Amino acid sequence: MADQTRLFPEQDQPSGKTAANFDGGDPSGHRARLRRRLMAGGDDALADHEVIEYLLMVARPRIDTKPIARSLIQRFGSLAGVLNADPQALAMHPNMGETSAAALRIVALSARRLAKTVVREQPVLSNWQALLDYLHIDMAHLNVERVRVLYLNTQNMLILDHLVGDGTLDESPIYTREVVKKGLDVGAAAMILVHNHPSGSPKPSRADIQVTQKITEAARLMGMSVHDHIVIGREGYTSLKSQGLI
Repeated sequence: MADQTRLFPEQDQPSGKTAANFDGGDPSGHRARLRRRLMAGGDDALADHEVIEYLLMVARPRIDTKPIARSLIQRFGSLAGVLNADPQALAMHPNMGETSAAALRIVALSARRLAKTVVREQPVLSNWQALLDYLHIDMAHLNVERVRVLYLNTQNMLILDHLVGDGTLDESPIYTREVVKKGLDVGAAAMILVHNHPSGSPKPSRADIQVTQKITEAARLMGMSVHDHIVIGREGYTSLKSQGLI
């Protein structure tokens, strides 16, 4: 119990040394004002760098985290870029370390799990925006290509979110036989193919179109449908079905 205050510096306290320690001995009252804005405001109560600043000051209450937050935004480009950055890159950033990196990493993990839970609650085709939100959170800011296949049952409920694998900067292998076999193994009635473009542009390549057509035909012969192939990028997404490519 003696270590509880140190491990959980944000624990509610009416007044006294614990609250002062959490505010890092900040005589200007900046942290208290930041906290009040967070608690009383909406989604835009804090600027992006202030969100990172607050997360870091919870993890390291005795240092000024504003300069670190600003430098992280400058390096990784945005709030999403910071939260989805490689953990080792975060830890090695000046004045960071593993404790600070973990404080940021847990936010990205929580966001992905929350978004995935929403996707699982309803049929995917009637909850399309939730699916796109989940995929964007998980894949839009990756520095390598990631391929996943979402397997659905006859009610279009998600039964398996299968990570096929991560590739290189501009390609990731996907094998028709393995995709179809996994669908048969889990008893899927349909699937949605997904991959990201680290370049940021979601425009499908010729290879993307060709592999989609091969998998679609192979799945059809096995009694499964390919509802769509979604390409995710920082600039948005592209649905091959909406483009008339499936």
